[in-house]
Parts: sequence; structure tokens; C-alpha cells
Amino acid sequence: MTSDETRDGVSLTNLDQPLFDGSNATKRDLVDYLDAVRDRIIPVLRDRALSVIRVRPGQAAFMQKNVPKYAPEWIRTVSVWAEASHRQVSYALCDDRRTLLWFANQRAVEYHPALFRGEHPTHLVLDLDPPEGDAFPQVVQAARLVRQALDDTGLAGAVKTSGAKGLHVFVPVVAGTAMDDLAAATRALAARAERVDPALATTAFIREDREGKVFLDSTRAGGATVAAAYSPRIRPGTPVSFPVAWEDLDRVVPSDFTVHTAPRLLADGDPWAELMPEPQRLPAELVEEGHTIPIARVQAMHEGKRRAKARREG
Repeated sequence: MTSDETRDGVSLTNLDQPLFDGSNATKRDLVDYLDAVRDRIIPVLRDRALSVIRVRPGQAAFMQKNVPKYAPEWIRTVSVWAEASHRQVSYALCDDRRTLLWFANQRAVEYHPALFRGEHPTHLVLDLDPPEGDAFPQVVQAARLVRQALDDTGLAGAVKTSGAKGLHVFVPVVAGTAMDDLAAATRALAARAERVDPALATTAFIREDREGKVFLDSTRAGGATVAAAYSPRIRPGTPVSFPVAWEDLDRVVPSDFTVHTAPRLLADGDPWAELMPEPQRLPAELVEEGHTIPIARVQAMHEGKRRAKARREG
């Protein structure tokens, strides 16, 4: 395999191949985009266990967590115990330009860093998912519920498009925040936002219970990930997850931000860093409320079993 180009010592190949079906982009477009935004995306990836979603010609996209054996020895890694699979996983740390370029050459389109550095969580995250169809205006309304709940609690956050159909709200937390307290506060914040307008938003984890409402997903604390700010997504047109000021949410749609348009929109700025508040201490009453709310996945599992039993006996 011959190299089309070399950047920072990384051989880049097959740059003119289509990235994936419907991408409206080539592999070169992916490499050029990530290189253009490297000074913004590397800070949100640095020192975080990284999962990526890759695409190969003629294959379905797949998530890669373990660093492959053929990875260059200069890629830093961190070993993390995966509770779900009961094994150690060796994750990459994308701390510099050549690591990012190497992943781009591997056709890693999506970048999903851990929400903690070392053992310490860094952000409370709510993932706002629309109901079926084109419902981004509803998601914007739901984001405003979250912002009101934050204001009422004395917290502040930043918002970005997910790069798909929803929004992510990030609230930076002070070092030393306990993971179980963070998870509890996330549940409580979602519940408070839902109470502001239960006709619009829901915390129902079981899809059939959402009744066409925006889902306030409070399950991202712990080992879960979300697409990083500035990460491309494997969606038609190759959109990217892009920061938006709260007051501008009505003026945008997710498709405004793609690997082609985002560098120009950013110019010399880094809105994710600029819009992100300082780390905050979680209010005790929010944490206490959250500890009284069942964990959504566990509750959904038990409810699913109950419903299955009822159907069998019915």
C-alpha cells in the first residue's frame, strides 16, 4: 500500500476513497477536517480513554475500544477495567496531532472519550434525544427545560449538537466528585427538567413509554461515553458535534455543521472552551434527591421482566 501523503510522520493512504455511503466526503476530507480542528478536539480527548467508531469500505461501522496490536508504539494507552465484559481494556489516549492523524488514517470517524480523567469524573452530562422524525425544535425546547433546572439549582452548563439529531448538555464538576453522587445528580437534574414540562420531556428509559416526548437520558455517568465536541458522526453528510451558545439554539439545525462547514465557522475560535463554565460543586440537595431516584437501566430491566411475565401469564 503506497502512501498518498505524510503528515507529522504519519503515512496517509487511499485519501480519495469515499468515506462511507452517503457521507458526501472522502477520507481526505476526514483527515483535513480533523487536522484543521486539532487544536480544539485534542484538548477534549487528552488523557481520556478513547473509543472510536471506524468505517471500512463495504463493512458496517464498528466501535473500537482496545488499541489494535499493529498500532504504533508511540501511541499512549491506559488500561481500564471494563465491568460489563469483566476484562482489562487497553484504550488509546489521543494526546497529540500524530495520534489523531493515525486514527483518521484508520478511518476512525467518531471520537467518544471517557467522561472522566483517571478515576475522576469531569462533567455531568445529559443527552437529549428526540422522538422519531425531524424533531430538533422539540429538543431545543427540552434543552431550555434543562437550562432552567440548572439555573434553579445554581449550576451552569454548555450545550452542543450531538452531531446526530439531539443535543448534549455538559456541566463541569470539581475534582474529587464521587461517581455515584454525579450519577445521582444527573438523575435528579433530568427529573427536575421533566417536572418543568412533562408534556414535552420524559425520563422514561423504555422507548415505548416516551409517548413522542424528548428523552432526557441521565445514564451517561460512569463508563458511558458521548461523541466529543467537534467529532464527526457517521451520518448522511458527515455532520460534526458542534458547540452552540444557548441563545443561538433556535437559529441552527444539526446539519449546519459538517466536516466541510465547521472549520470555516470556527475560524480562530474554540467555542466549546469559551462557552464552558468553570467546574462546579454539585449542590447537596440535588445529590440527595438523585439518590432517591432508581437507576434508569436497572429500573427498566426489572420493568421489562415484569411486563414479559405479564404477557406470558396473560
